[in-house]
Amino acid sequence: MKKLIFMALLSAIHYNVAAQDNKIIRIARITIDSSVIKDYRKLLQEQMEAAVRIEVGVLSYTVYEDKAAPYKLTIVEVYADSNAYLSHRETPHFKKYKSATKDMVKSLELSEVNPILSLKKEGNF
Repeated sequence: MKKLIFMALLSAIHYNVAAQDNKIIRIARITIDSSVIKDYRKLLQEQMEAAVRIEVGVLSYTVYEDKAAPYKLTIVEVYADSNAYLSHRETPHFKKYKSATKDMVKSLELSEVNPILSLKKEGNF
């Protein structure tokens, strides 16, 4: 019985690791025209909320601002897999966001990353 429970736990752990391998994590580093940063943030929030609410494959968004230059943003996007990311780019809310913000964005750098190390204290983050 103990061996059976151990094998079930091992399978569950393997499944979770395998499922994480398919995730797409993208980082967007964006510099916004500082005169329109409030408008940009409103449009970004609207797009993010729609994506997370409507799209099953959009797992999370986290937006960071540079403390010294709040018009410089870093967005970490997590998608279930590459199809979820590609599908996201074709949604009406994403296309609306891209169109509405095209003149607000001064620079955009996109990269896809793989997590290699992660450590957290329980209950603190």
